[in-house]
Amino acid sequence: MKRRKFLKRASLTGIGVAVGTTILANTPSKKINEIKNSLTKTKENFPIVISTWDVPNATKKAGLLLEEGSSSIDAIEKGCMVEEADLNNQSVGNGGRPDRDGHVTLDACIMDKSGNYGSVVYMKNIIHAISVARKVMEDTPHVILAGKGAEKFAISKGFKKTNLLTEASKKAWEDWKKESNYKPIINIENHDTIGMLAIDKNGDISGGCTTSGLAYKMAGRVGDSPIIGSGLFIDNKIGGATATGMGEEVLKTVGSFLIVELMRQGKTPQEACEEAIHRIVSKNDNYKNFQVGYIAINKKGETGYYSIHEYFSVSIYKDSNCTNVPSDFYNKN
Repeated sequence: MKRRKFLKRASLTGIGVAVGTTILANTPSKKINEIKNSLTKTKENFPIVISTWDVPNATKKAGLLLEEGSSSIDAIEKGCMVEEADLNNQSVGNGGRPDRDGHVTLDACIMDKSGNYGSVVYMKNIIHAISVARKVMEDTPHVILAGKGAEKFAISKGFKKTNLLTEASKKAWEDWKKESNYKPIINIENHDTIGMLAIDKNGDISGGCTTSGLAYKMAGRVGDSPIIGSGLFIDNKIGGATATGMGEEVLKTVGSFLIVELMRQGKTPQEACEEAIHRIVSKNDNYKNFQVGYIAINKKGETGYYSIHEYFSVSIYKDSNCTNVPSDFYNKN
């Protein structure tokens, strides 16, 4: 007996024991394959949410929504909104640190399972930039709206105009103006961009980013967070990735797209994140003076995360538990 025939018969015999030889004998071959697949299928690692930094409230919000059956895109929006409304988080949404002229400007983007994408850049006076980005994605023929145009669009959709410069952020800005020394310090705010990736019960992936950008940046500066392929990229057949840290360096290497493409080639999320960080440090001798961190997830729900420097961490919600996990990092000197 040839090996192929032997294996085929052995496989069918095993199925016969499991489902009954009488049933199997009268079952079409297509149905047999379906039964075989159901017997060998392993439990997928989702629903799951992974976020940059220690953001348990936002991550838990998204995770609970997924457990209740919400779509990944709804979970991403609602989760990011938690951080945007948190006045204690001075790097996202309301109360974000301003640019050097004293204006809080927000960047955000969102991407769904179908590859649809929406973004706002340099938007003022609107708290929930992630929600405006989703409106851009769903209600306009465009993918990016900027500045006054983004604000005007948001107001037309019912968003309220709000002064985003809180007293705490104003005082910090006034203290900075005494020397006006622009020098980003690694991890000084503990977290800046909130990047979030989620897989729902259907196995569909979505992602989002929201940020007020670098504190005391030049007026008009836009980082990687709202730019597709840099701050965020989703391919529902492969996985997703998002970034945090020095946006200029992420933009130069189109980091999130790179990670997804590396996963397409067979790398794990962890391997892909590490390679993306290596691309940055290999091209920039100044890497010891800035931070970049990546998170990634693949279609199976496997995760990865890596940064240039220590103290980057991720929040993961799975099986009704939210945990904060320190990331491995490149610069161990």
